[in-house]
Amino acid sequence: MAIRYLKEGKTQTARAEDDAEVRKNVEAILASIETEGDGAVRRLSEKFDNYSPPAFRLSQSEIDALMAQVSTRDMADLKFAQEQVRNFAQIQRDSMLDVEVETLPGVILGHKNIPVQSVGCYVPGGKFPMVASAHMSVATASVAGVPRIVAATPPFKGAPNPAVVAAMHLGGAHEIYVLGGIQAVGAMAVGTQTIEPVHMLVGPGNAYVAEAKRQLYGRVGIDLFAGPTETMVIADESVDAEICATDLLGQAEHGYNSPAILLTNSETLARDTLREIDRLLAILPTADTASVSWRDYGEVIVCDSYDEMLQVADDIASEHVQVMTDRDDWFLENMTCYGALFLGARTNVANGDKVIGTNHTLPTKKAGRYTGGLWVGKFLKTHSYQKVMTDEAAAMIGAYGSRLCMLEGFVGHAEQCNVRVRRYGGQNVPYGAAAE
Repeated sequence: MAIRYLKEGKTQTARAEDDAEVRKNVEAILASIETEGDGAVRRLSEKFDNYSPPAFRLSQSEIDALMAQVSTRDMADLKFAQEQVRNFAQIQRDSMLDVEVETLPGVILGHKNIPVQSVGCYVPGGKFPMVASAHMSVATASVAGVPRIVAATPPFKGAPNPAVVAAMHLGGAHEIYVLGGIQAVGAMAVGTQTIEPVHMLVGPGNAYVAEAKRQLYGRVGIDLFAGPTETMVIADESVDAEICATDLLGQAEHGYNSPAILLTNSETLARDTLREIDRLLAILPTADTASVSWRDYGEVIVCDSYDEMLQVADDIASEHVQVMTDRDDWFLENMTCYGALFLGARTNVANGDKVIGTNHTLPTKKAGRYTGGLWVGKFLKTHSYQKVMTDEAAAMIGAYGSRLCMLEGFVGHAEQCNVRVRRYGGQNVPYGAAAE
């Protein structure tokens, strides 16, 4: 195997040191929220966002006033995007059926899909107002039937962002808070004097938000670890450097630590893309951000074969994987570890992020090895139940259960079965013995 790196980003050691610093800071901030509640939340908002309103929760009149500021065209575009997300989420929801089946005569087993009862949806927006994240979390939770949807977003340039608030409200949020970062997810998970805690946290965010969710997991559920965005372009000579460079920098502009990787079997395309990235960074309005991400986290990897490209791609397990080759469907059939695939040059990650209908909250930092992205099913809990309807079934299952419990040494367990055998089967089973 001949895998060559024409460009590498920060070492794993350096990245681990960054993560350790984030972990320490997040732990201290969450402890202050738990101890002080609203006081800590306000202090943190003042410190990080320079924002301290009379109340962080928006009233209905404030929501109405903010929505009135959204232009007719922007509102129409927002509604169109939200409709696409809702439609696909509804299709997914309709695929998840409650079941009930008689597995043996008189034995009924089933499961019900029950919505999580309260969800905190974090919508990033301090650097860029992430309108689309409101569709992905709030609207999808609404399709799932979550009865209490709490949404939080940071102030944008010192005030609530009208378009983000409109998307939250139209998506079905029951409570909207203008709060950012750790103080937002911490307050929703832990609860304060004025914010009732939720059962689950969802939504993307920066490294601090992702780490806060990780530390809060167990106390509340989370969707997945969705930290700084990642993108990978898998390309061969069926496409050119301009489209590869554009797709890489289009995601690198998210933040200062957004990995962007070109994986190709063409060294010519790789070198042309490196030159094209330099050209675009000279004219891209968000180059101040994108150039830092590209410098520290950008990579260009050249492989000898498609099989090698597949192996490297699955090992990296990137959040977004843009496939532009002469065999896109081959990658669809064979890739196993990623957040979402974007197949063909006509497709792009930005469409997935904003409008096409699939959810853009996706696993990062190799989490695609064990989970997919946010979808309507994440807001549903599948709970099983059982019913034994006849005396004969109670005695028959009880006899099996009794013997299997005794095999493990659980006498009390066995007696739970035996009492049914005696009562419904007419057999006299001594206490502590296995039913024959």
